[in-house]
Amino acid sequence: MSSTIVFDHFSQMQKVCGVNDRNLPYIELLLNGELFVQGNSITYKDVPEREGSADQLFVDLMMRLRFLAQEQQEISEAEIFMEYQHLVNGSVPSKKEKEETLLIRVGSKVVHPKGLRQNQFVKLMNKEQLVFSIGPAGTGKTFLAIAFALSEVLSGRKQKIVLTRPVVEAGESLGYLPGDLNQKISPYLRPLYDAMEYIIPPAIIKRLEDNGSIETAPLAYMRGRSLNNATIVLDEGQNTTIEQMKMFLTRLGENSTAIITGDITQIDLPNRKTSGLVHASKILKGVKGIGFVEFRSTDVVRSRIVQRIIDAYDKEDRQ
Repeated sequence: MSSTIVFDHFSQMQKVCGVNDRNLPYIELLLNGELFVQGNSITYKDVPEREGSADQLFVDLMMRLRFLAQEQQEISEAEIFMEYQHLVNGSVPSKKEKEETLLIRVGSKVVHPKGLRQNQFVKLMNKEQLVFSIGPAGTGKTFLAIAFALSEVLSGRKQKIVLTRPVVEAGESLGYLPGDLNQKISPYLRPLYDAMEYIIPPAIIKRLEDNGSIETAPLAYMRGRSLNNATIVLDEGQNTTIEQMKMFLTRLGENSTAIITGDITQIDLPNRKTSGLVHASKILKGVKGIGFVEFRSTDVVRSRIVQRIIDAYDKEDRQ
């Protein structure tokens, strides 16, 4: 069966299709159908088992564009995938929910949530002093935490960002790393810098480091400190012990916010120690000023293959 969807403006269709129509093969792959572009319309051939899916997907993408028209130039593959996820899971956000999407402004750049749970995460970071973000890889936990921390510093709402991670190796020993403390911890914090460099140029990151607006520290060096007027990001929180997590959470000072991210299915602690993140999620839920958001495999925005890998491992664990 063939159908045609007509866009309000040619420029609107360009944003959905991407530069040189690069999004079209991806949409065809998701929908298992064929798309034909003519003027400001797209004709598609549905396969019987997915009849009507393309129509709904394009309607959802146009709705996303209407709310974000002034904030971005085109729709990305990650956004297409999230809209497709909502479609196949029967969880398409309402118009009101899309209108309530919160944007993170980092200088001249805008970062916006790509799903309902990402939006919930952003809302919690704006509202609560302490936020736990728990879920599988590829759901945007670290990226949104870093984007929020940068926006707080660049806007002047906070004085500095403190980035920390437990220094735990994932199943293999790297031995003693050469260099000073910063050089030794640098490999562990590289994912955080990758996120920052995606949002702002490395030159600005270097300037923020030089003036003390970005500080990195191993979790073990947090003891005894009181962190004021700062946004603190603890990544890989599942690899903290109960004692380390308690120590970290009690570092919060005046006008400070802490964001803890982690994946409790990837705990690398030796000797089967209880994860501080798992323990904290049990005893701190319901405490005033603390927010929790739990992502699932359906929230993965990295790629479809990552979602399939996570689902395969979850299935193995259940069996």
